[in-house]
Amino acid sequence: MKLMKFGVALVAGVSAVAVTAIAQDKFPSKTIEVITHAGAGGGTDVNSRMMMLRARRVLKTDMVVVNKRGGNGAAAMNYVKGRPADGHTIMTFTIGHAITMAKGKTNLKVDEMAPIARGTNDPQILMVNCKKTKYKTGEELIAGMKKENLKFGTTNVGGIDHITAYIFAKKGGMMQPTVVPFKGGGEVATQLVAGAVDVGTLNLSEAAAQVEAGDICPLIVLGTDRMKPIPNAKTGKDLGVDVVLSTVRGFVTHAKADGKKVEALEKSLMKAMKHKVCQAYLEASGLDSTSPADSKAWGDQIKSMIQEFVTCHQGNGSEVSSS
Repeated sequence: MKLMKFGVALVAGVSAVAVTAIAQDKFPSKTIEVITHAGAGGGTDVNSRMMMLRARRVLKTDMVVVNKRGGNGAAAMNYVKGRPADGHTIMTFTIGHAITMAKGKTNLKVDEMAPIARGTNDPQILMVNCKKTKYKTGEELIAGMKKENLKFGTTNVGGIDHITAYIFAKKGGMMQPTVVPFKGGGEVATQLVAGAVDVGTLNLSEAAAQVEAGDICPLIVLGTDRMKPIPNAKTGKDLGVDVVLSTVRGFVTHAKADGKKVEALEKSLMKAMKHKVCQAYLEASGLDSTSPADSKAWGDQIKSMIQEFVTCHQGNGSEVSSS
């Protein structure tokens, strides 16, 4: 009898240890924090929540947004740096974070991040007034920028639109344009139609109505590929100016997180963002199914962005802040 009881107790003990081991190996094993730097309702917040809508179902765990505002993304990055590298902390990384990192304004370094997946990719596009411009093609615009100082409409001084104008002109051996800042992309589009500027640095979603109406013509897409809605607009690379800059948002975690956990996150987030709900959101935002990208493409893009901004900051010699 005693031997039987001992045997039962031993089996129970072994089973408890096994269950504990399985629980420890299970991933995710708790709520995943998604760290953002922007307020509720903004593009970054909405993009994060659209990913979470389906990802929490795929991962079979809860996901919550944790907002850490301040320092153009520095507060969020510093917070993430101090979190455990267990895969349960994800940060929504944007172009603002890349600018701040390029300026050395955060404790987090690029090699301390593991890219998971890209969520949205909204290329910068150089657009003109269809009826008032003398530049009808990307080739003509580049030739014109080499001869005269054009007025570029952008959102904010030192933001991504301003940086785009600077880098594009510098890499293409063109004259630096005069930057005319406005409060938002919608105002840039309006002023471009009014003839207040020669070129607008815009995302497609910001000028979709004017493009459809034939008032604004997109000439140069600063993306890796041309965009289906505007097939006549060539990429910068097509025209000999290899610049790729986008209003982009994606997800990263600790570089020291277990590789299998990062792989599980990538697979789950990609599946979530390929779902029809997320795809409908992208389409409504003027984007398409090419926005979500895997860790390799996203990691390469992060490094490329930061390097572009480092070069810009050093060459321009002026203080650059994210929009």
